[in-house]
Amino acid sequence: MRFVTHRGLTEQQQQVLSQASQVTFLPMEAIGEHGQLDLSGVRYIEDVRAGYTQFFDGDVLVAKITPCFENGKGAVVSGALGGVGFGTTELHVLRPASNLDGRFLYFTTASLPFRRLGEACMTGAAGQKHVPEDFVRDFRISVPSLTQQRAIADYLDQERARLDALVAAKERVLGLLAEKRRALITRAVTRGLDDGAPLKNTGVEWLPQVPRHWTSTKISRLFRPAKRLGFPDLTVLSVYREYGVIERASRDDNANRVPDDLEKYQLVEVGDLVINKMKAWQGSLGIAGLHGITSPDYVVFRPSHREDPRFLHFLLRNHRLTTVYLSMSNGIRTSQWRLEPDRFGGLGVFLPPLPEQRAIVAHIEAESAKLDALR
Repeated sequence: MRFVTHRGLTEQQQQVLSQASQVTFLPMEAIGEHGQLDLSGVRYIEDVRAGYTQFFDGDVLVAKITPCFENGKGAVVSGALGGVGFGTTELHVLRPASNLDGRFLYFTTASLPFRRLGEACMTGAAGQKHVPEDFVRDFRISVPSLTQQRAIADYLDQERARLDALVAAKERVLGLLAEKRRALITRAVTRGLDDGAPLKNTGVEWLPQVPRHWTSTKISRLFRPAKRLGFPDLTVLSVYREYGVIERASRDDNANRVPDDLEKYQLVEVGDLVINKMKAWQGSLGIAGLHGITSPDYVVFRPSHREDPRFLHFLLRNHRLTTVYLSMSNGIRTSQWRLEPDRFGGLGVFLPPLPEQRAIVAHIEAESAKLDALR
């Protein structure tokens, strides 16, 4: 049997349209990849009546543009304001016939055969390819009785809910593991490994006490600003925000590409402190584990003391410092605040002796490996 994009309106739908002043509005980002819809968007009908895609409760939406189609964006409409809505033009709207259950139809469009065949039939330029309407109109399916369709849809709804619950539980566990990693690192780099070590007051708000034998210093004594120089044929580096070992300061999508204006770029040596000035307060900084160059959005500091670079990596990335970095940043809006390097250089930190630094790093890496195995 074939199903088609149905454009005719019933008298009831025409009446709904004539009475509506506001309607649900769905941009593509409001359509999920697993049948979800965010119906919170509302617009006046006169603003969307022309130039947008119209749909009603009970219709099945299918994204027609790449990569939204391949990613599975689509849903059954239910709960639209007044039972009617408009959305992006990048949608096919399927209206089930009387012998076709809407949920069964949605699951058909979400199936692997439908998506793979639709992808193969796409037309248009790269990045703007669309699934043509005739593919949807002519796609053939086997249609069991309505009773069987609803039983199949009920089963898939139940299984999907069960899988969603499992995914949510896994995500909670992953969140707890990430929090445990943060706590592990912060505890180790601010209090050491000996719970019985005598403590001293620091007079520093973000770190009230440290082991008595740790020494205070400033970032400016540990690092000096690197000069801006141009270098050809080097990997462009970026810094990840996630906690990790020093090798996580790694290659990005521009790997091995030479920027046009190298004079603005900086050489990065292994062991350098690399900071994304705009995102330092989000944890985007770390000790580089690769040789290369980095963009003008970053500031590079070269080590001037023989401390363990891995310890400094964990110390400077510990989550207690994020608010400190934010206080050292300026800008028009918080999302674009930039770290002030001079203020950063004046930041006071506390360091254990070098052998203890190495022991702390070994402990963090061993415990992190256990957490990674759990992940």
